[in-house]
Amino acid sequence: MDIETKMALAREVGEEIITEEELRTLFETKQHPIAYDGFEPSGKMHIAQGIFRTINVNRLTSTGIKFKILVADWFAWMNNKMGGDIDKIRTTGNYFIEIWKVLGMDLKNVEFVWSKDLVRDEGHWKTTIDIARNSTVTRILRCSQIMGRRETETLSAAQIIYPCMQAADIFHLKADICQLGMDQRKVNILARELGPKLGFWKPVIVSHHMLLGLHQPKSDSKDISERLLDIKMSKSKPDSAIFMTDTEDDIKRKISKAYCPEKVVEENPVMEYAEYLVFPKFGKLMLERPAKFGGDLEIRSVEELKVLYTSGKIHPMDLKASVSKSINSMIEPVRTHFEKNKKAKALLEEVNSFGITR
Repeated sequence: MDIETKMALAREVGEEIITEEELRTLFETKQHPIAYDGFEPSGKMHIAQGIFRTINVNRLTSTGIKFKILVADWFAWMNNKMGGDIDKIRTTGNYFIEIWKVLGMDLKNVEFVWSKDLVRDEGHWKTTIDIARNSTVTRILRCSQIMGRRETETLSAAQIIYPCMQAADIFHLKADICQLGMDQRKVNILARELGPKLGFWKPVIVSHHMLLGLHQPKSDSKDISERLLDIKMSKSKPDSAIFMTDTEDDIKRKISKAYCPEKVVEENPVMEYAEYLVFPKFGKLMLERPAKFGGDLEIRSVEELKVLYTSGKIHPMDLKASVSKSINSMIEPVRTHFEKNKKAKALLEEVNSFGITR
């Protein structure tokens, strides 16, 4: 694959790339750059974590990138997820990995690394302390967004250490690229600024888009950090997100109630599902409707969909019905796996029995 094709695929993933020049150099000089992503195992997996992450990982592994995905069990524990029960957190981590297997994530080019193993390295703790020594408390508090927390919240001492540990992970995973959501930008910038000072490197940042929740976005959140935090936390509301084992009726109900203003594509979550999930997966969107309303329609690009929608040629309910059907077809293999595979079924039942904490 030539460099321009690799860069084009990276732009499909990255809403922001810091910097494109450095990423290009990385592609030119390294056959298999290492990208780092990570997740806190907490609660049921929603489609942004499942389908969207799989799409983005597979786009980048096709360029030769190797992924290290951090199963952040210690971070979930520090952040009081699953009531701070480390065993429940680790069970949930295995449930997430099981879903990615079914979704077809390119696991030949993905390595899952658990925090519990990474922190055994004494050097990791030295890097964590070095980052803390070279950062002010104010700077670290500004990174609290990465945990789904606000600067104004009362944080435990463990939650203050959290950003320093996450920045240290980047270097101890030997990551050339930080490939996380826009909500993780601040800690990636921290690592980028301190890396050379601490004898490491300046990682490239490829930040992916944050999918909207299904409810109407908060109009009073003008600050970008607040906007991203609102989006992040919306996924914890059961009716504002589609989960990877939702039934077909669940999906229809949630999307039928979703915010989807007529002729408006900006901040329209149903349009985002079409753009970031349906088109990358199927390359098209099929609209099924009676002849008196225009008949069936095959839409071949996001641009075409947006033109038709803003002109009023597609009604919100038709868009919702089409997106709902497409999303259900993506989730169906996962749902079937957890119904028919005994081990997977037992794993899901165990996760469903856990009390979910924010």
